[in-house]
Amino acid sequence: MNRIGLVASLALLAGICLGSANLLAGNELASDGVDDGNSTGSERIKDLANIAGVRDNQLIGYGLVVGLNGTGDQTTQAPFTVQSLKNMLGQLGVTIPPNVNPQLKNVAAVMITADLAPFAKPGQRMDITVSSLGNAKSLRGGTLLMTPMKGADGQVYAMAQGNLTVGGFGAGGDDGSSITVNVPSVGRIPNGATVEREVPSSFGQGDSLVLNLKRPDFTTANQMSEVINERFGGDVAQPLDGSSVQVRAPTDRGQRVAFVSMLENLSVATGDPPARVVINARTGTIVIGSGVKVTPAAVSHGNLTVTISEDPQVSQPQPFGRGQTAIVPNSNVEVTQDENRMFLFAPGTSLGEIVQAVNDVGAAPGDLVAILEALREAGALRADLVVI
Repeated sequence: MNRIGLVASLALLAGICLGSANLLAGNELASDGVDDGNSTGSERIKDLANIAGVRDNQLIGYGLVVGLNGTGDQTTQAPFTVQSLKNMLGQLGVTIPPNVNPQLKNVAAVMITADLAPFAKPGQRMDITVSSLGNAKSLRGGTLLMTPMKGADGQVYAMAQGNLTVGGFGAGGDDGSSITVNVPSVGRIPNGATVEREVPSSFGQGDSLVLNLKRPDFTTANQMSEVINERFGGDVAQPLDGSSVQVRAPTDRGQRVAFVSMLENLSVATGDPPARVVINARTGTIVIGSGVKVTPAAVSHGNLTVTISEDPQVSQPQPFGRGQTAIVPNSNVEVTQDENRMFLFAPGTSLGEIVQAVNDVGAAPGDLVAILEALREAGALRADLVVI
């Protein structure tokens, strides 16, 4: 049996032993932070953290989409499309005179974007997104010509080409009326790019790995290191800060893969998220976390509405008079104030009680934003107020 097969067998045996130990330990093991994954508040390490150096890499490219049904770029307003077409044809041996500018409607200049997955090997395929760069009305029915895709270092890592799938469409009439559904100027090509170069990885280097938490939290980092040490013994893991945990790992690449496979499936009892209120000022959406509380405070919120309406009157002179017809302005001003009663927040008021109190006085989402901001200014809101 080779080394990799031996490692896999040992890993399977260790997993069986761990399952038996967990079954015998019961609640004692769960109280130390190791969890079977079914209790509330526990998540797998693979869902909580990423391994440093194992990440996606963004790729970008510039190309041409051809075969459009008259919905391409207007070349007079997008001269770079004609320039790109001339350059491409020149590379294919077709020469266009310098003073000739083809007026085409079936070609569009586009930008191609993609995420290159970690450990992607030459020959593998990946999905790409194609977006119009000029003023093309739609990319439906188009074909992307072969386009190199580069990384941040300027190196070519993939080649893209294929037929687009577009989820939107548009139609228009001769009188200028038009209708558009979704966004027809953006499309996708499933498996539209082929990887040509592998990105170097630091996964197999050194004698340790670093787990970076997706959401920094000191409690979660400490719990994670305790779970790993409980599983593998000794001081295998130690938290570096609230965002990173360093774990000693085998230097052999095959053994490291088996080690990470066991590591990422361990369950960790996560810490409670920080108390936070998130407000979307554009849509009026408000999300209040479960840990939000307020100190004693009394709130009274009323709406003052001022309505101004114009009702112009026409002044008509008497028959055979020498007067002139005139429009006399007539403005009506109305002031309305809602009589909402005051409500009191007791010490340690929870999320449900805040929502119930606000609903009782009939406050709209916009009113709730004003109330929360006032509570924060008064020092009564025990949470971070985030406006996005």
